[in-house]
Amino acid sequence: MSRHFAGPGPLGRAARTFGTLCTASLVLFFAPAPAAPAAEKPSPAATRAERIVLPDRGICAHRGASATHPENTLAAFREAIRLGAHQIEFDINLTRDGRIVLMHDLTVDRTTDGHGKVTDLTFDQIRRLDAGRWKGKQFQGLRVPTLQETLAIMPLNIWLNVHTKGDARLAEAATREIVRQGRTHQAFLATGRRTALAARHVCPQILICNMERQGHDSRYVADTIAQRDPFIQLLSKPASPEDMARLEAAGVRINLFPAKTPDELPALFKAGVDFPLVDDAGPMIEAARRLGIEPLKPVFPDTRP
Repeated sequence: MSRHFAGPGPLGRAARTFGTLCTASLVLFFAPAPAAPAAEKPSPAATRAERIVLPDRGICAHRGASATHPENTLAAFREAIRLGAHQIEFDINLTRDGRIVLMHDLTVDRTTDGHGKVTDLTFDQIRRLDAGRWKGKQFQGLRVPTLQETLAIMPLNIWLNVHTKGDARLAEAATREIVRQGRTHQAFLATGRRTALAARHVCPQILICNMERQGHDSRYVADTIAQRDPFIQLLSKPASPEDMARLEAAGVRINLFPAKTPDELPALFKAGVDFPLVDDAGPMIEAARRLGIEPLKPVFPDTRP
């Protein structure tokens, strides 16, 4: 497969144009009139994205390098980037006071030393929690990151799989942050139909991974193609050969969750899967390299934290 979405050619030019349009719309809608000229300055990421080519296929680090590092933390993402992951998946939710934090579960209980629902806790309450000690004492003191912090450390040439764990308000807020940071060429919301519509209300061309049904049947495939979603996530196994061919012909990139062992990769790639989601990123990236898929060499914005 060779389906560049945001690189050279008509699709790449279209993706960059869409990002520019969304950025302009966001500035016009949200910036107070006196500050508008300063707000219109493009971010370093948006400026450099003009020269970026994203990978056609490869390994998606599920919640970062989550087998070896605390999931959904900056440490897990930095390790996945170091290993050469081609896509990184992470989960977002809203705090009680409307901040976007990374958390897979509806509660903080499993991956922090705290208790309670994310939506019942304020950002300050969640920020005080230890998000690393549960994985190992070497990770003690890690904090739950925000979406803003997460986007800021990411290379420009890696796909960002942003799995929404909330309602339309979350999708809208996440879209605004993706646009603000100039990441519309690479970040897509993995979400259902209702929240996708809310996100597209903010930025009509925001990238979507259809997870409305998250299966592998023909109706799910047909819905994804009809909605012109650039990504789909299949569950457990590829769709039928006919449906996989339809997705490829429509230019839909195919994620699949989960891939558990390196031995699975040859058959998945042969079937047309573009990005298997994996927990143990290191061995899977090495296995992909043996199949001719080189680890990603990250390209960062001109300025980064």
